[in-house]
Amino acid sequence: MASSAYQNGTGVPDWLNKGDNAWQMTAATVVGLQSMPGLVILYGSIVKKKWAVNSAFMALYAFAAVLICWVTWAYKMSFGEQLLPFWGKAGPALGQKFLIEHAIVPETEHNYKNGTQETAALEPLFPMATLVFFQFVFAAITLILLAGSLLGRMNIKAWMAFVPLWLTFSYTVGAFSLWGGGFLFQWGVIDFSGGYVIHLSSGIAGFTAAYWVGPRLTKDRERFPPNNVLLMLAGAGFLWLGWCGFNGGGPYSANVVSSMAVLNTNICAATSLLVWTCLDVIFFKKPSVIGAVQGMITGLVCITPGAGVVQGWAAIVMGVLSGSIPWFTMMIVHKKSTLLQQVDDTLGVFHTHAVAGLLGGALTGLFAQPTLCSLFLAVTNSKGAFYGDGMQFVKQIVGAAFVIGWNIVVTSIILLVIQIFIPLRMPDDELLIGDDAVHGEEAYALWADGEKYGYTPDGTQYKGDGIGQGQGAARALTIEL
Repeated sequence: MASSAYQNGTGVPDWLNKGDNAWQMTAATVVGLQSMPGLVILYGSIVKKKWAVNSAFMALYAFAAVLICWVTWAYKMSFGEQLLPFWGKAGPALGQKFLIEHAIVPETEHNYKNGTQETAALEPLFPMATLVFFQFVFAAITLILLAGSLLGRMNIKAWMAFVPLWLTFSYTVGAFSLWGGGFLFQWGVIDFSGGYVIHLSSGIAGFTAAYWVGPRLTKDRERFPPNNVLLMLAGAGFLWLGWCGFNGGGPYSANVVSSMAVLNTNICAATSLLVWTCLDVIFFKKPSVIGAVQGMITGLVCITPGAGVVQGWAAIVMGVLSGSIPWFTMMIVHKKSTLLQQVDDTLGVFHTHAVAGLLGGALTGLFAQPTLCSLFLAVTNSKGAFYGDGMQFVKQIVGAAFVIGWNIVVTSIILLVIQIFIPLRMPDDELLIGDDAVHGEEAYALWADGEKYGYTPDGTQYKGDGIGQGQGAARALTIEL
């Protein structure tokens, strides 16, 4: 009876594990919620009011655009058959014959130097459709994180062109090299769930893009207060809890490694938040809510490269370092560095993602525990320097150097090409006004649900002036009173 209950209907092949499939789709969904609505809310709230709509829309557009590009050509460039040691062959992931078959990442087979098989290719116990969607939400959030460096001045049309190009020529390379069976995967570089593929790449590419796009208006750089701190915290909450799917889905199975990854993720995030907050209190005499969110993010980013392969005590150590080193680079180094001052990285993505991602990858090279590595990695006998393999630390640094170099070069080329056809930065007259000039919409309607026309109590119609609906609104309020 148990067997027949499990194998109910024709949609349950012998290789399908319902638990793994359910967990993977759940993990994918909560990672998607990190972007939609998590980062849409966070971006729309953490910026100046005049940029709330534009900032939220950049995230919304990226999420939709990445999905269509992903299933049309980019998935197979990241996880399909090898074209080059760092790139897969492009192709669609849309046909039912492909999507309902047993998932496999074909190039992840790992062989010994003599050519004999060391580890079989990765074959999760769910269909390709699940794997395609799970990896899509990772690709989408990478572009959305990158957008954090460009808020408040990038031409939305340039952004619309940039998203598919960067996905195609940058993200797919990192994903294939480290996850899809490319040369860094085969060499044994550890990136459990995206510390390099997602965070280091988005931080470096965001900083590079910020350089080419140019800065916000001077008065916006000098004063850029969040328009809604409480709503910002709601977005941060989606981000934190969504990370359980982010790292918990990395093993492609509801197994012990997944459980370890989820626990370590939360330990590191909490530790980092507390350390960052304590540093704010010590040096600035008061805790900052925005600072706490930054500390939370650096902790989540730092643990990501090694979430399932380090022990709980190591997660605490990583949290202490991720709450202090990025704090130091953001609060101290940034103010003394000419380059960092010159480049207008709106949300400090370089510090929260590039610095924290590099830190996490390096610490994974120190703390990766042999038993946990054996449960997850294709390269057998992997372990960190603290367990006797100093070469693992070297591998982590070399892997990071490749990701950094590739993103600087490719991001620069993409933007230089785009600016031939589309200005990268909005004109100053649009920058002065913000959302209303760019989208014809504003984030907050202070009366009449945002209607352009209103009525006085005696039924007389009047037209507002577009700024709080102007004198018409004032007249109506006077009459009402």
